[in-house]
Amino acid sequence: MADDRPVPLDEYPVHQVPLSMKHVATGDRNAYDRCIFHVIDHEGRALLILGLGVYPNVGVVDAYATLRVGDTLHAVRASDALGEDRMRLRVGPLRILVERPLQDFVLSCAADPADPDGLSYEINWSADFPALWEPHHLQRRGARLTLEGRRFVQAGHCDGWMRAGGQEIRLDAGAWTGTRDRSWGVRPIPGEDGGRFAEEHPTEGFHWIWCPVRFEDRFLMVITQEDADGHRSLNDATLVRRGHRDRQLGWPQAEIGYRSGTRHPERALIHLGDIRKPTELDVEILTSSPLAIGAGYPPADDWQHGTWRGHGWTDRRTYDLSAPHALAAYGVTDHAARFRLDGRVGYGIFEHGSFGRHDPSGFADFTSVAP
Repeated sequence: MADDRPVPLDEYPVHQVPLSMKHVATGDRNAYDRCIFHVIDHEGRALLILGLGVYPNVGVVDAYATLRVGDTLHAVRASDALGEDRMRLRVGPLRILVERPLQDFVLSCAADPADPDGLSYEINWSADFPALWEPHHLQRRGARLTLEGRRFVQAGHCDGWMRAGGQEIRLDAGAWTGTRDRSWGVRPIPGEDGGRFAEEHPTEGFHWIWCPVRFEDRFLMVITQEDADGHRSLNDATLVRRGHRDRQLGWPQAEIGYRSGTRHPERALIHLGDIRKPTELDVEILTSSPLAIGAGYPPADDWQHGTWRGHGWTDRRTYDLSAPHALAAYGVTDHAARFRLDGRVGYGIFEHGSFGRHDPSGFADFTSVAP
C-alpha cells in the first residue's frame, strides 16, 4: 500500500494542483526537475560544471560534477532514492545550498578519504543580474509531446576553492564567472522504447546554441534550436541591464568556424540586433567539456541522469580529453568562452551541439564534418 502521508514541503503554500508535493501532476515517467551551474576561469585553465536533478516518477535523485583542467576531466557522480525532503539538495558528496533564492548559493563536493587527490570544492556562487526566463521549450515526435520544459538562466561571480589531481585552485571573484540554468518539466530519460513514433519519425538533425554571457554591466542570453532543414523551433536573444527594460535582439544568426574534420567550434560570430542597430557577438573558445563525458547527458555510455543505480551510489573517475571521443561528436558540448560585444569583454558558456543533417551549415548527414 502506498504511503500517502504529507511530506514536509506540504507545510508551505506552494501547491499548484490538489496533490501532495510528494507527487507531480503528470504520470509521465520522464518528469524531471533539475539545475546546472558553470564556474568559468577567465583564462580558460579550468571549467567546472555541476548539477542536481530529481526524477519523481522513477524515484531517483542524482547529481554530478566535472572539472576540466588541461586535458584531464575529473568527475564525481552520485545517485540515490528520492526521499521526502526536496529542500535538501544533497546526493552523496555533492551538495547545493540555497542561501538566498535567486541570489546566493554554496556549491560543495566533499573529498574522498580514499583518494585525497580526487575532486573536491567549496564555492560561493552569487548572482549579479536577475534571473531571466528562457522561451517555453516544446518538442514532439510525431503526435507525442516528448519534451516540455520551463527554464530560467542567470549569471554571477564565484569565489572559493577547488582541488583535483593534487592541485588546489583558488577562485577570485574578479577572475571567475558563474552561469546557471534551472529547469523542470518533461524530458526523455533512458529506459523507454520509442515505439512507432521513433520508428516513423527518426531524428534527421539537430542544431543547438545556448549562450549565457556575463559582462560587467549587462547580461546577454542567446538560444536557438534548429531542425535538419534549418527550421527554428526555439529562438531568443535578450540583453539585461540593471535599471533598464530587457532588450530583445531579434533573430540571432551564427557563423561558426569549425575545426577541420569535426563539428567542434573554434570560433563564432553571432549577428544580433534589429535593422536600426545591428551588432555582433564575437566568441573566442577557451576550453571545452563534452556533457556526454562524465556529466551524464546523452549519449553517455557509463551513466545517464535519472537511471537507478541503487541506494547510495557514488562514482569517481578521470577522463583523458587529449584524444577525440566518439561520444562528444553526438552530444552537446559546453565551451567556456570569452565574448566581445560593442567594445565590452565578457565571459560565459557557448553551449553547442550539431549532429545529423543541417542544411544551413552544409552538413548532409550524421557523418558530415567541416572541410
